[in-house]
Amino acid sequence: MSKPRHPRLTTGWNNAELVGLVFELESPSEAYLYPQYAIGLHAWFLDRVRSQDPELSAYLHDGESEKPFTISGLAGNLIPVGKNLQLPANSTYRWYVTALSAQVTQFLAQWLKILPAEIPLRNAPLTIRSCQIAFPPTTYRQLFESEQRSTLQLSFISPTSFRRQGHHFPLPVPTNVFHSYLRRWNDFSAIPFDAEAFLAWIDKSVIIHRHRLESAKVQAGKKGSVTGFTGSIEYGLKPSETDNPDFIRLFGALGKLAPYCGTGHKTTFGLGQTRWGWLTPEPLPTRDLEDLLAQRMEQLTEIFIAQRIRQGGDRAAEIAQTWATILARREFGEALGAIALDLEMPYETVKTYAKLARRAMKN
Repeated sequence: MSKPRHPRLTTGWNNAELVGLVFELESPSEAYLYPQYAIGLHAWFLDRVRSQDPELSAYLHDGESEKPFTISGLAGNLIPVGKNLQLPANSTYRWYVTALSAQVTQFLAQWLKILPAEIPLRNAPLTIRSCQIAFPPTTYRQLFESEQRSTLQLSFISPTSFRRQGHHFPLPVPTNVFHSYLRRWNDFSAIPFDAEAFLAWIDKSVIIHRHRLESAKVQAGKKGSVTGFTGSIEYGLKPSETDNPDFIRLFGALGKLAPYCGTGHKTTFGLGQTRWGWLTPEPLPTRDLEDLLAQRMEQLTEIFIAQRIRQGGDRAAEIAQTWATILARREFGEALGAIALDLEMPYETVKTYAKLARRAMKN
């Protein structure tokens, strides 16, 4: 069963390279979600791409490239109950999907013509009630040529973090933030800039006028936990910075790009959701549950790495993180089959890792 096409929704998309959509979803009956449900949203969206555009699907699975899309978590009434999230009957939720390239934008335009009736999340199918434009269709050139501004306010509404020297870096330092945006800009626009020169200019020219930030530890992606931040910040250019008009224009354009591309890493799993302006953060009732799971994963990872310290190297750390993810999710009541599906690993492998992890804990 497909939803009827929204006749005016894709008007003006013919040449668009960027667009943001927001879906209104409904839980038709009371249901319970596992805390890592963003993995399910990610997998479902990629499966829709695979069934409709195999060439685009192959590109999205390419681990070497920037991802030309983002997805959010569910915004709405998610109630922590035990180690799960309760969705009351007839509750509505907002879910955001953005496109950062012409190919993904055109996929979304075609997909909306055959929009399915529901998103079959594990144990909690969600009915798709409507879809609207969240961020208007545009191009990188239009962003670059739009009105210039010397100040920029951004709000990070889901935990946001950067990778720095192999660790998470939970602070919106200007060079990290704008490097995050520039990577997407250079990958998907036809107006590339030299990253080293621009970031040196950012470091010299951009100051933080004010901020209101809060740290958070969450589980994100398929394995491991992330230390991130939420809140708002205002960046500004030093009054003396007038010598590089192209960089000044790019500064504003990247700020306008932020809600489309998100900030930092794991933006295809709900992290780094970013909005224009200084926003009052919505309450996040799932935070305590996510914190508990993420902290347990981090604790177990440290234990397993310490046990494998003689082996050293990336392989030992990877195995320790995998064991920690599996064991923590088992402790939170998830079935091994569901964990194997999320991690895209054979069931017997996950079962063996769970046994090895328990044995290691006994030792």
